[in-house]
Formats: sequence, C-alpha cells, structure tokens
Amino acid sequence: MIERRHILLLAGLMLLATLSFVLSLLSGSVNIPLVSVWSTLLLGDGGLEYQILHELRIPRTLAAFVTGAMLALSGVLMQVLLRNPLADPYILGISGGAAVGALSAMLLGVSSMLIANAAFLGALVSVLIVFGLASLRRDWSSSRLLLTGVVVAAGWGAVINLLLTTTQSNTVQSMLFWLMGDLSQSRVAIGHYALLLAGLGLTLALARPLNALAHGELNAAALGVNVGRLKVILYFSAAALTATAVTIAGTVGFVGLIVPHMLRLLGARDHRILLPASALLGGSFLVLADSLARSIIAPQQLPVGVLTALIGVPAFLLILQHNRRPPA
Repeated sequence: MIERRHILLLAGLMLLATLSFVLSLLSGSVNIPLVSVWSTLLLGDGGLEYQILHELRIPRTLAAFVTGAMLALSGVLMQVLLRNPLADPYILGISGGAAVGALSAMLLGVSSMLIANAAFLGALVSVLIVFGLASLRRDWSSSRLLLTGVVVAAGWGAVINLLLTTTQSNTVQSMLFWLMGDLSQSRVAIGHYALLLAGLGLTLALARPLNALAHGELNAAALGVNVGRLKVILYFSAAALTATAVTIAGTVGFVGLIVPHMLRLLGARDHRILLPASALLGGSFLVLADSLARSIIAPQQLPVGVLTALIGVPAFLLILQHNRRPPA
C-alpha cells in the first residue's frame, strides 16, 4: 500500500521537474522573458527566440532530463546489485569503455553521430568483458563483479590517459569536455525515451524482489526470489541505461550516487517509490545543473559534469554526516 507521504513526494518531484524545465528554457546567454517563452512556444513565429528555444534549449533540456533520469535509475540498480551504498553507474567500467570508444572516434575526426555510436560500442565491450570475467565460475558473486569492474575501469583509465597524452592539442579540449560531461551538442531520439520507459517499467515490475534483495541474498532466496536471474537482469539493465546516458552527454558524475541517497533520506526506501522518484529527481537535478552551467559565466559555458561534481561532493558529505551513527 502506497502511503500518502509517498504520493506527496512524487507530486513534489513532478512539480520540481516542471520548474526545472521552465528555468532551463529561461537560462542562457540570450535573455528570453517567461511571457515570450510561452508566446513563442504557442505561436511559433519562426524568429530568433523561436530558433533559440526549438533548436538549442528545448533539445538540450530534454537531453539533460533523460540523461539524469537514466543515471539515477542506474544508480539505484547498482546499489541494490552490489549492496554497496557507494556504488554508482560508472563503478563497473562502463563509462571507461564508452570514453575510449568516443575518444578514438574523435581522433579519427568522425561526425558526432559516429562518436555516439563508438561510445555505445565501447560501453558494450566493457559490459561484456566485465560480465564475462566475473562469470567465469557459475557461482559469480556481487563482490567478484565489483572487483572485476574496478580492475577493468582502471585499465580503461590507463588507455584514456594514453590517448590524451599522445593527441594533438587542438583535439584535446573537445576530448576533455566530453570526459567532464557536456550537453552542448546532445540530442535525444525516440529510442532514448523508449529505453528509459522500458527500464523504468521493467524495474518497477521487479520492485518487490528488489526490496527483498536489498535485505540480503539469503532473505531474498528464502522469499522465493530467483537471485541469480535477478542479478543478471539488474546488471544488464543498469549497463544499458548507463551506456546510453554516456553516449548522450559524456561522463556526468554524482547523479547516480547522490540522488538515491537523498530520496532514502526522504523516506523513499520502497523501490515502488524509489525508482520513479529517482528518475524524476535525477532528471530535474541534471536540468538544473545544466542551467547553471550555461548561466554562470555566460556567454561561455561550463561542462555540466563540473557543476554536478561541485554540487555533488558537499551534498554527499552532508548525507554521510546525516547517516553517521554514534558509537555503541
């Protein structure tokens, strides 16, 4: 039974998402009043403000929301899968593989579409490597998966450093922007929306098994949960969401780490509430961070990953302080 406070929480998060969208449309180097935004969207006169909204701000806002929602949802799944509160979407080396694919494509001077495809291919290769190595024995465990992912991530990090140090200077800046998370060229297609909705629907269908798994594998097995199958579903679902988010916006940190913790502090521990709430808050958080990235030093823009780190570090420290218990 969903409690009244959970309904209020979801309603508040939907209101926050709406406000973040409005603020994003108002933010940027060109000042567009709120009245002009509504009239431009409704009338569509084809002028400068219309072009700014429809060609720049609306696509970027949608890309930020979808990316943030995917990362937050993936963070929830990773924390349950690994039973580690410090787990985030990038902990298993997925972003490293995507980065190597994207940076390699940049070195070849290909189009942005091919860069996104190369990033997704790199992420897929990393997923298969980690899962293959972790499941060499049929009794693969979460700890084995975590250790394998950390080692593979370190390997990808070495390859990234090699690419950066051997690249001509005129390409390094674009590569660094991608690594720090950049939404300036990001666009989302119907497939991205479909994947987000499919991931949310699948995980909501597994909410009760997820609640059981969060209390330990033995407890989940005692309640009739097929733990092995559930872990495989969680891994590949989180991997697909993370890989897609990385192809859209590069490496954007802290969204998948702090959003689930913030919601648990607000009482959303039931995954029937935590999953949709994470998608809403993660999307809103990244939209707001991107609005700041476009406004702080306008007309210049900061990589959105810089803003999420600046916000995420103190936020996570506050969460740790709140969760600290006095010694017995």
